[in-house]
Amino acid sequence: MSASTPVTHLWLREETKPMEHRAALSPDVCKKLLENGGFEITVEESQARIFADSEYEAAGCRLVPGDSWRSAPQDAIITGLKELPENDTSALPHTHIMFAHCYKQQGGWKDVLSRFVEGQGLLYDLEFLQDDSGRRVAAFGFYAGFTGSAVGIDAWCHQQLGGGAKYPVIKPYPNEDVLIAETKEKLARIGKMPRIMVMGALGRCGSGAVAYARKAGIPEENIVQWDMAETAKGGPFKEIMEADIFVNCIYLSSKIPPFVTQEQIDSERQLSVIVDVSCDTTNPFNPIPIYNVNTTFDNALLDIQSANAKPLQLCSIDHLPTMLPRESSNQFAIDLLPTLLQLPARSSAPVWTRAEKLFHDKVASMATSD
Repeated sequence: MSASTPVTHLWLREETKPMEHRAALSPDVCKKLLENGGFEITVEESQARIFADSEYEAAGCRLVPGDSWRSAPQDAIITGLKELPENDTSALPHTHIMFAHCYKQQGGWKDVLSRFVEGQGLLYDLEFLQDDSGRRVAAFGFYAGFTGSAVGIDAWCHQQLGGGAKYPVIKPYPNEDVLIAETKEKLARIGKMPRIMVMGALGRCGSGAVAYARKAGIPEENIVQWDMAETAKGGPFKEIMEADIFVNCIYLSSKIPPFVTQEQIDSERQLSVIVDVSCDTTNPFNPIPIYNVNTTFDNALLDIQSANAKPLQLCSIDHLPTMLPRESSNQFAIDLLPTLLQLPARSSAPVWTRAEKLFHDKVASMATSD
């Protein structure tokens, strides 16, 4: 690299979402970027992140105090995972890489995009970094489904064993083996296996949900796998009511009939746990229109009101993979690496040019949207 070659400056910000322990960039991936040349990486210090600050420092990154990205150089690309705090309405003059959750007209989407317009900044939304076939270059989908299935099975176990006690706070696990062992121990105490239905079973997320059920020892005949072929007739589906646990893992891109209705859950059913991994909570096309709030790790289950005396609890945590923060972060960062290596030439790299065009299209759509 010549002395005149521009350096791409990535600024890894501290995550501010409560109980978020993942990172968009792992220390190993930072090291690979720096060894490749053409990159400078600044990392904000964080006590919550699964990777220690010293791991980034050892990789060659520069450490700075948390939440200092606002005063970062104008050319720094602010990189993170989850959206910025809702109560912050300041203009955004930088280029940001993150999951902004504002391209499908979610609640407050115009407020988010307006901050970029006001600051003349740019958003590269991680959800919409796609290859030429339209597939996302990196996603947490597998671990979202994997951990979502774990929560669903655990919530069912708690219903069987808990005697009405409040479901405990979910804390991150050091690795998946510890999580699986805990699930197996509870299932063994109950002495029977739940019937689990996974919607969107052929996708990344759904395959993760199925994988966890299998690793937990749930027999194959108790794992119902549905995808587009099975849902083509349109919901609602009585088959969901026949499962103990329903895990929704679909990618919603347009309006579809609901999978579940209030009338169904008010009637006779086996179902007692729903895990909405997709979390299209504020999406006007939400296929599970029986709730409208996200749950959290410290209050994971929402009690759904029903005329049926049988309890029905729903989990809608929108960052489930942080239950296994190291594994999920490492996998995501490795998948993202080839696309990050294209950043220095992003003006001619299709993944980045498409993402930039999409940002401008979404900004333009604000003027015509109700």
